[in-house]
Amino acid sequence: MGLYGTMRTSVSGMAAQANRLGAVSDNIANATTTGYKRASMEFSSLVLDSGGTEYVSGGVESHTRYAISEQGARAYTTSYTDLAVKGDGFFIVTSESGQTFLTRAGSFVPNGTGDLVNAAGYRLMGYDVSGGDPNIVANGTAGLEVVNLSTIAMVANASTEGAFNVNLPLNSTAIAPGVLPSDNVALTEYTAMTSITAYDNVGNELTLDIYSTNLGGNNWEIAVFNQADAAPGGGFPYAAAPLATQNLTFDSTNGQFAGGSPTTVTVPIPNGANLLLDMSGSSELAGPYTLLDATVVNGNGPSEVERFEIAEDGTLYAVFESGTRVATYKIPLADVASPDNMQPLSGNVFVPTATSGELQIGFPGDSGYGAIISGALEQSTVDLASELTTMIEAERNYTANSKVFQTGSELLEVLVNLKR
Repeated sequence: MGLYGTMRTSVSGMAAQANRLGAVSDNIANATTTGYKRASMEFSSLVLDSGGTEYVSGGVESHTRYAISEQGARAYTTSYTDLAVKGDGFFIVTSESGQTFLTRAGSFVPNGTGDLVNAAGYRLMGYDVSGGDPNIVANGTAGLEVVNLSTIAMVANASTEGAFNVNLPLNSTAIAPGVLPSDNVALTEYTAMTSITAYDNVGNELTLDIYSTNLGGNNWEIAVFNQADAAPGGGFPYAAAPLATQNLTFDSTNGQFAGGSPTTVTVPIPNGANLLLDMSGSSELAGPYTLLDATVVNGNGPSEVERFEIAEDGTLYAVFESGTRVATYKIPLADVASPDNMQPLSGNVFVPTATSGELQIGFPGDSGYGAIISGALEQSTVDLASELTTMIEAERNYTANSKVFQTGSELLEVLVNLKR
């Protein structure tokens, strides 16, 4: 085996260094590839039984290692659909054929149909939360669908809550029964009136007339009417009964609500939801009728999407022209017990293997999962200086192995020439 074994060993050494140069070449080529995980070569010796009196040279085996768990630096962009993971976890993406993969390459943009697609053509997966919180399968992809921005159309939101805080004048004249707003007669008397705007289920704007009436003895009546039912020229009598009435009682010693007094008024909006008006900040003090702060009622008329936002917990919000934010998707993260043992494929995607452990899915911010950063991309983990150093080492080692092969060849030639 002597000379032939030496030559075979040197060939295995050259092959190992060639593999190392191949890994360096890939790394340098992908030094600016988003989400790329550098490859390296690990070597192990191949030892043959020498039998005691003769040394039988073995060789070297090369093994590829991918630093998939290593996280690259983040570069910030101006696109909200550029996503990076701060911490552990991978985005779940799918190919055109429907196969799912994991990736850290978050350079997503909407394609022609509105799907969020990264530079390699893989589509981002998420849970539809427009109908409520999703039920996730911790170790499977059931329930996931492609995140699509074009399916989010114009929406209207019914009013469901608001704040209406006023100072009700302590020294105002009490109104006698029979001509109260709740009686809805032509000669109705009241202390003050304020109108607010609310919305029904399809976005129609309604004006609500809120009458505040001093009943005497620190008691007040709040009556709410639909202004559309007002008499010609406005006011009483309305064509319909009040939408809601509520009696409030105040403490004569401090002008605040008395114990046991209601502090809210529930108003059923026609073709809409129940509007809960919070009046807990109201008072009964000497002085004029005063709105204590801006009256705020939620809901909006038909509004188009102005932009999208993605929160750190993975929730994708549609922000409408009205300012309303609606959660549409929640983007999960996936992980495995040993990421470095996943199989890398073209396009900076990975698939779990038997040695990497089973797929586990959770939401950003949950235990074991990082946060999603919108407007950022994870850079390649390649260090050019280190790769160039490795390239020089591989070149020198390859040259040294070739010298061993050349020497073995020359010695073999000497041996053959002995027959002359």
